[in-house]
Amino acid sequence: MVTCYLKYVIDPYKVKEFEEYGKMWIRLVNKLGGTHQGYFLPHEGANNIAYALFTFPSLAAYEEYRGKMVLDAECQEAYKFAEETKCILSYERSFMRPVFE
Repeated sequence: MVTCYLKYVIDPYKVKEFEEYGKMWIRLVNKLGGTHQGYFLPHEGANNIAYALFTFPSLAAYEEYRGKMVLDAECQEAYKFAEETKCILSYERSFMRPVFE
């Protein structure tokens, strides 16, 4: 199992737009074979940092998802929405593996 951890720097005046973007991707990741754990938006503290976590059975499964994303019209619409609203200023992507008892 591999979890994709995304840290976003967002426009603090466009949190509503970023939330809409996040809701699009939760459904899309689940549709394309992953399990989305959600988006985490600013509440207290920094007003421009947000996170997302989603899991795939393996890094190979994540790569398959990436290939499907390029061909999926809804994914392209989500990218276009973020580009048009400019709600995301930058992001970092890391992959983690869970440790369970």
